[in-house]
Amino acid sequence: MKQWYETLFENYAHTYDKELFTRGTYQEVGFIEQEIGFDRTQWILDVGCGTGRHAIELAKRGYSVTGIDLSESQLKRAREKAAESGVTVQFERGDARALSFNQEFDAALNLCEGGFALMETDEMDFAILQGVTRALKPGGTCILTTLNALFPLAHSTEEFMNSSTVEGTSTDHTFDVMTFRDTSTLEVEDDDGRKRQLHCNERYYAPSEIFRMLKSLGYLQIDIVGCEVGNFSRTKKLTSSDFEMLVIARKSGI
Repeated sequence: MKQWYETLFENYAHTYDKELFTRGTYQEVGFIEQEIGFDRTQWILDVGCGTGRHAIELAKRGYSVTGIDLSESQLKRAREKAAESGVTVQFERGDARALSFNQEFDAALNLCEGGFALMETDEMDFAILQGVTRALKPGGTCILTTLNALFPLAHSTEEFMNSSTVEGTSTDHTFDVMTFRDTSTLEVEDDDGRKRQLHCNERYYAPSEIFRMLKSLGYLQIDIVGCEVGNFSRTKKLTSSDFEMLVIARKSGI
């Protein structure tokens, strides 16, 4: 049985590129460059790359990038966009929970819930982090954005979702304070105008949970700040008003 996120991205690539949160790519990539020291010899892995917006922008700036995504439809659009931009990105279909790389990358990205936090269980989310960690060379950089559990304790996720998307209506939100999972009903139109009703289940994380997981995987430096679309910055202190958190972690150099 297909999960809700698999159904969503079967035929959603062009609509995805119209979403409000996709408009911050240029600044976000600038932040990524700064974090890796503007070193264009670095090889970057983009997990849950979607239609390739970060991967393609990085390639435009001279970086070698591999993009992984579960959706062949999203990857098809990513390859089209890369060709239109005149850049080469290695796009591969793959499951973020079963990455096969071993110390091949200098940096790894997992942005805008690129798999992580969408999974059915916490163990699956942790498997994504394990795979990303294996993929990184010693001393490599992981940059992750994920849902902030402080937000739904103080705000309505339903109001936020309906004010931050171009297409679709999100209703029936229920946040479980024991599991930090938000269930909801999402109604969207796909690229052909067909309406889809999806029953979503997303995991919000406390900063301490993310810190503990990354620490257990051997990251020595872990910084967690507030995440603002199109305005990634280390100076934004994480608060309950941030829907997402931005995580920058350095893997042990051993």
